[in-house]
Amino acid sequence: MKAETVSLNPTGLNFGRRAAELRERMDEPDCDLATLHRTYAQFAVVNTLVSGWRQVYMRHLRPQLTRLHKASTQPASLLDIGSGGGDVPRRLAYWAARDGFQLQITAIDADARAVAYASSLPPQPGLSFRQAFSGDLVQEGQQFDFITSNHLLHHLTAPELAALLDDSQRLCRGTVIHSDLERSALAYAAFGVGIGPWFRGSFIREDGMLSIRRSFTAPELANIAPQGWRVQRQWPYRTLLTFQADHG
Repeated sequence: MKAETVSLNPTGLNFGRRAAELRERMDEPDCDLATLHRTYAQFAVVNTLVSGWRQVYMRHLRPQLTRLHKASTQPASLLDIGSGGGDVPRRLAYWAARDGFQLQITAIDADARAVAYASSLPPQPGLSFRQAFSGDLVQEGQQFDFITSNHLLHHLTAPELAALLDDSQRLCRGTVIHSDLERSALAYAAFGVGIGPWFRGSFIREDGMLSIRRSFTAPELANIAPQGWRVQRQWPYRTLLTFQADHG
């Protein structure tokens, strides 16, 4: 008896290429503001479920924070790029403070709506929000011990991605970590069935599925990343694009 073949891509969509032409609803300048705010609020839950930042903090950030804490009495500094509703930098600030580290976090976003929302929440010591591009901070001559981003890379065009990575190298004297989704049919199906339907009244499900289709695979990132950058896979269906500055 011939075994039945089960399709790993029941959607029929082509996941062999980035659907970079798609545009997420929350990126539209005229999208409904109340729905956008609910989306920002729900990101805190979604990112807890899928973004893996606790693992990133424990493996990549805390060891470096320990080293900096022992070497200097000055606070360490972190730049979060494309901070959206601000839940990831808030979580990083909380973990660092709980571990006894001094960490000053600057969270930037190009979208004034995101900055206004994040700034409207209760203030958190050591965390500030600002509307800016990474290039603005390069022009100001700023530098940070850490640079992070979450779900930013898939929003960018090829020239924008190249500029971000160049800015990251110029701005960072330590560790850069750009975390994003990894495109796959399984990730798309899992999000659509297991996570997306729970978040109503927002753009989470629709934009989340578009985000997966727009995202890079690990081999694609490795192919376009400049020399010195490293691509790692992280469960579930995620990539980390990292850079370590030369301390000499």
